[in-house]
Amino acid sequence: MTAQYRITGGSAIAISDSVEEGVRRGALAPGAALPSVRALAGELAVSPATVATAYQRLRDRGIVVTAGRHGTRVRAVTPIAATRAARAAMPVPSGLRDLAAGDPDPRLLPNLAPILREVADELAARDGAVGYAEGGPLPELLALARQRMPELPEDASYTLVSGALDGLDRLLAARLRPGDRVAVEDPGWAALLDLVAAQGLVPVSMPVDDQGPTVAGARAALAAGARAVIVTTRAQNPTGGAVGAQRARELRPLLRDVFVIEDDHAGELADVPLHPVGGGATWAFLRSAAKPYGPDLRCAVLAGDAETVSRVEGRLRLGAGWVSTVLQRTLLRLWRDPGVGAGIEAAGRAYDQRRSALVAALARRDVAASGRTGINVWVPVPDETRAVASLRDAGYAVTPGHVYRTATGPGIRLTVATLALDEVEPLAAAVAAALTGGPAPITR
Repeated sequence: MTAQYRITGGSAIAISDSVEEGVRRGALAPGAALPSVRALAGELAVSPATVATAYQRLRDRGIVVTAGRHGTRVRAVTPIAATRAARAAMPVPSGLRDLAAGDPDPRLLPNLAPILREVADELAARDGAVGYAEGGPLPELLALARQRMPELPEDASYTLVSGALDGLDRLLAARLRPGDRVAVEDPGWAALLDLVAAQGLVPVSMPVDDQGPTVAGARAALAAGARAVIVTTRAQNPTGGAVGAQRARELRPLLRDVFVIEDDHAGELADVPLHPVGGGATWAFLRSAAKPYGPDLRCAVLAGDAETVSRVEGRLRLGAGWVSTVLQRTLLRLWRDPGVGAGIEAAGRAYDQRRSALVAALARRDVAASGRTGINVWVPVPDETRAVASLRDAGYAVTPGHVYRTATGPGIRLTVATLALDEVEPLAAAVAAALTGGPAPITR
């Protein structure tokens, strides 16, 4: 690594600045390993404490992550500007079947072209363009959102943000300050872990199973001082878990006195009922349009208590202002189109079939896997590096679990969004071989 980029500096600040410059330039790629504390201290002729302090500064800023015996590495996503080279530093090698990307199947997304033409005609018929004073959530969109989420409290306030991660960013900033502890699902969404680190918050591990956060895990996180709890209600990433009715009843009284954020990113694609867990004085609920309608439709509904939503809207006004009404009108028409609704239901059934088929095929080979909802399957493994390498040699690209974990055991994530049913058996055989060290079928 040092042959490609030489870290310099004689103080903790200078060393951390040097690493940050390497990340910003793309010389230190996402996932790149940094030298050990003692090795870099020897190379720079400084004390190990100086390097340790530099690495701590980088961790506090969300630029690096410590992954146990895998050492210190550059985060997959960092809060500093990255060059195009850095973003493309870890492409899936040619010839591999890509099961690492978390995107929905583009063939199952609605065709936006006719919807956009209708929106363009509607805008052309207006007397004038939307101005600064007129910008903001469309009342008819918020009214329809309220109708589409009857499980939420009747007195909930509603607004719009630019996707689930944007909403999470704004919600955490609205209620927490650097140093506050946040209970996060473990394993959980990698981008959220990066965001928590970037805001200077302290993640507290909250183990999950296929019914959502465990009661014991939630209790332990609260006992550790968590001021907020983030829960994925359905299609949890990476495990596919979903909060069940019984688990929701158990969690609600526990979480009554903390800020609860619920992320229902799968929305209409989810094939299980919604069971919210927030019910205290401060809560928020997010539903993004990305998975059902397309990642480029940067629009998410945010519901919550009046004070939290007001804080988010006030801060939004000082920055981006509002979510584009062009996107809002597009989403409104998608929601109102019964043909689009039928297509979303069909897409949900397709994902369910693909995911269930893979979990069943793995079970027949005595491989434990979770994937109750959504587009991902999580497989616990004894050694992530060996499993990922074995599957790569068999022709598959999968995601190592360390990017999703804080304290739980190793695993790998497989995204089944584009998986064909005739690919299931060969893939399951390759996964089983990766866990046992036996020969795997080659797909290339």
